Amino acid sequence: MNQIIETLLAHRSIRKLQDKPLTKEQIELIVTSAQAASTSSYVQAYSIIGITDPAKKKKLAELSGNQSYVEKNGHFFVFCGDLHRHEMAGAMENKEVVDSIESTEKFMVMLIDAALAAQNAAIAAESLGLGICYIGGIRNQLDEVCELLKTPKRVIPLFGMAVGYPEKLTDQKPRLPLANIYHENEYEQDEAVYQQQLEEYNKVISRYYHERTKGKREDTWTCQMAGTFEKQSRMYMHEFINKHGLNLK
Repeated sequence: MNQIIETLLAHRSIRKLQDKPLTKEQIELIVTSAQAASTSSYVQAYSIIGITDPAKKKKLAELSGNQSYVEKNGHFFVFCGDLHRHEMAGAMENKEVVDSIESTEKFMVMLIDAALAAQNAAIAAESLGLGICYIGGIRNQLDEVCELLKTPKRVIPLFGMAVGYPEKLTDQKPRLPLANIYHENEYEQDEAVYQQQLEEYNKVISRYYHERTKGKREDTWTCQMAGTFEKQSRMYMHEFINKHGLNLK
């Protein structure tokens, strides 16, 4: 096994990070690594906003559900889907691009590009001995986040990434069994097989929580997911995205 795969397999979210700033060199290396990710048709439909202002970090932490590690870390990155510069490119070249920009397809390209760039950034950070934690909570109150970050139309903050020196390493959560994720030639249609795999995984997860909490918690994965999806969080998102001129057709 090579060092890159070892880094990938060692991933875990780190929520206790030292309040010690990253160096300019570290930040630039992480961002440059993000830019090296694959991008659909060279579109590069994302931007990254680094938050160094303590007041902005504090406010983002509040808007994200009072998550302390949004404020206390080595550096906080916000990954944005960005089709603003493509609208500018159309104006510069006197081409009609708005219909394309407002399409679901280009919206998907934007999301995929940003996610690929972010994962490159995460791997780069971890390869430097740093810890990372993705923050979806910035989508809790996106109007306020956009105002705080002064993002223009066609730019959507998608998620944050807290990066820093780990204060404490947590245990890795066991992932779904490979057979439940990887399908060969066609999707597994036998729901009895699928359910059996999930039941086995529930036992693994329940054991993980039991050991980690000394018996105080024994959640199963399917129970967690059913509860999560029953909750209906951030249901304003479709309207918000349309308001910003994206995913309209």
